Amino acid sequence: MTDRNYKPQDQFNIDQFMAKYDRESDFRRISGLGGIAIAVIAVAFSLFQLYTAVFGVLDAQIQRAVHLSFGLALVYLLYPARKSWPRNRLHWFDGLLAILAVAGPLYIVIFYKDLIMRAGIVTPADMLVGTLGILFVMEAARRVVGWPIVIVAALFLGYAFAGPYLPGAFAHQGTTLSGLVGHLFYTTEGVFGIPLGVSATFIFLFILFGAYLEKTGLGKFFIDLANAIAGWASGGPAKVAVLSSGLMGTVSGSSVGNVAGTGSLTIPMMKKLGYRPEFAGAVEAAASTGGQLMPPIMGAAAFLMAEMVGTPYVNIVKAAAIPALLYFTGIWIGVHLEARKTGLKGIPRDQLPKIGSILAERGHLAIPLVAIVYLLVSGRSPMNAALWAIALAIGASMLRSSTRISLKDIVKGLEEGARSALGVVIACATAGIIIGVVTKTGLGLKLGSALIDLAGGQLLPTLFFTMITSIILGMGVPTTANYVITSTIAAPILVQLGVPVLAAHMFVFYFGIIADVTPPVALAAFAGAGIAKSNPMKTGVEASKLAVAAFLIPYIFVLSPSLLLINTTLPKVLLMMTTSLIGMTAVAAGISGYLIAQASRAERILFFVGGLLMIDPNPVTDLVGLGLLVIAYILNSSRGRFLT
Repeated sequence: MTDRNYKPQDQFNIDQFMAKYDRESDFRRISGLGGIAIAVIAVAFSLFQLYTAVFGVLDAQIQRAVHLSFGLALVYLLYPARKSWPRNRLHWFDGLLAILAVAGPLYIVIFYKDLIMRAGIVTPADMLVGTLGILFVMEAARRVVGWPIVIVAALFLGYAFAGPYLPGAFAHQGTTLSGLVGHLFYTTEGVFGIPLGVSATFIFLFILFGAYLEKTGLGKFFIDLANAIAGWASGGPAKVAVLSSGLMGTVSGSSVGNVAGTGSLTIPMMKKLGYRPEFAGAVEAAASTGGQLMPPIMGAAAFLMAEMVGTPYVNIVKAAAIPALLYFTGIWIGVHLEARKTGLKGIPRDQLPKIGSILAERGHLAIPLVAIVYLLVSGRSPMNAALWAIALAIGASMLRSSTRISLKDIVKGLEEGARSALGVVIACATAGIIIGVVTKTGLGLKLGSALIDLAGGQLLPTLFFTMITSIILGMGVPTTANYVITSTIAAPILVQLGVPVLAAHMFVFYFGIIADVTPPVALAAFAGAGIAKSNPMKTGVEASKLAVAAFLIPYIFVLSPSLLLINTTLPKVLLMMTTSLIGMTAVAAGISGYLIAQASRAERILFFVGGLLMIDPNPVTDLVGLGLLVIAYILNSSRGRFLT
């Protein structure tokens, strides 16, 4: 089949695709009584979360224990122990493990008062239940998240016991098995720590909100709207991919899910227009990854950031807004330059939907998004805002018969919301093990001192080493767990060097996310390559080039926190945005080798270096950078003309 006749529905099965590239989507789909039983558990999970959100959460450890019980049960029922086991029926072994796994958290619920009364004393029964509970969490993480996070957690557990035998600064007094189990399983410092606490309250509700938005057809509305706005421009379908992925990012926290949702339509359109398959897949991957940076939802890690930093979530949203816009603008510029360089046109306007008709028919689907932003800005708690948003998502769909969801869809939304939350639930519980070891052994301070010594106490080298650490962790560890680890170990180091707390946490957050397009393990890029039928590694390289803004913006807001709206004024923010945009455009021109005309090697170097200097918020570097860019522009403009 040629690209001209390509129909996504003929060759693209979204369930198979997601199962291949997203571990969380490779779950059992069981019919009959078994399927009904699993669905009932999932619906009960969502109803429990809604009930406690409406009538008040339970005591912290009980709320988290019940939350984890549901999560473990569903993971063992939905995700087989072995990859080769069939996905259409439940294996008896997994059914048994599901029952045993639930026993650990429920032990805390049942014997909660007894455990409080003997706080610090671990009985043999406590030891057995706690040890098995930790192992069940790690096995669940292996199934739904993957080996990397299990290996990281196991290394930290090993460190807890190996302390007395280690040389130098990393030595510590060690711990007993009972002491470690008591700390990790029977306090709120380990498995049931802050990450799981955030998951057990408002992260779940926002995931449920996303499930209902998907049910209402908001994704198609975004794609049609993006087509109407940008489809006619140079390289139209690529710009549609950037815009639609940015819009989807306001409600989606998954890079791979975003690639599948919008890429199944935009990538074939880009290939039909004439884009190279690697570039088409890269555009979608880079834009979809940026979805986790786009307010108001930004993925689960942003909610954890609010807790870790100790600031209202609305402050995280405000701080993230300008960097996210700069990120997508950077990709847009890269796409535009590629289109101009290769002479790619847009889609004729008569083949595109009309903005007026789209808004008239489905504009009401955006009401929940507008409402959730208003509620957050007006001071409502994230939990309260998410509750109202869920109700409004269902209510808004009822305004027109073409978008109305049925009672069956409402129940199905409860089931799918619970299933979508499983990866976050287990990642948060496993990240709690890592945090627990750090607090028990003081490892955070030891690693921090070692990193500062390695960087010679200088900020820029420390930022570079922190970036590398975050990217490496992000290649195999989910964004949530990645952020928890790096914010526990690396962010305090940056704070010691004078970086504002929010800027330090946002720095590690950014680089944990950008790992999704950074080879060699670039899941979003590989997913884009799967749709584009392109070379995965080449697609990853192209995506990294397009996402160059994401590698630059964190340095900008660390060097000048004004970009995060920290202690700043409007003129300062506007100046910062202007110089950043000029710098990113120049860097993009240097990478693509085109601005007004094909750039020579010398011009590319001038564009790249001048762009980097413009990005550094310093009057001297701005002036030097501007001078280099003027020279490059004059040289380049002598051979062409920049057309918009």
